[in-house]
Amino acid sequence: MAGELEAIVRELFAALDRKDVAAIVGHAADDAQGVDEISRRWMRGRAELEAYISGLAGMVDDVRSELNDVSESVVGDMGVLTCWLEQDYTLEGQRQHVSAPTSVAFRRGGDGWKIVLFHSIPLPEGEGT
Repeated sequence: MAGELEAIVRELFAALDRKDVAAIVGHAADDAQGVDEISRRWMRGRAELEAYISGLAGMVDDVRSELNDVSESVVGDMGVLTCWLEQDYTLEGQRQHVSAPTSVAFRRGGDGWKIVLFHSIPLPEGEGT
């Protein structure tokens, strides 16, 4: 049975697959930070994440995400979820495949669990899983 954090991350990737920027950003804390394989840079703060995701939504098509090897841990008001992301998408007309260890850190507040850190960088082919 999936835990609370896993349900949120699965919802997050379903929103990404739909390119629903508002739903994605709605899971982020104001001070959230993130990095991914396309940006290859740190994004700091909800506004910067939203600008990046909005631009990304216009660059990618046919996004399909699958999470495997999910593990979550909650201690007090902090939570960490790790998983393996398999993702396919089309970027500027070219089909892409990502296989990446992914970490998502959460903080629980009055408005529930919010993402404070998203980190997903693919390993070179032949490494990992």
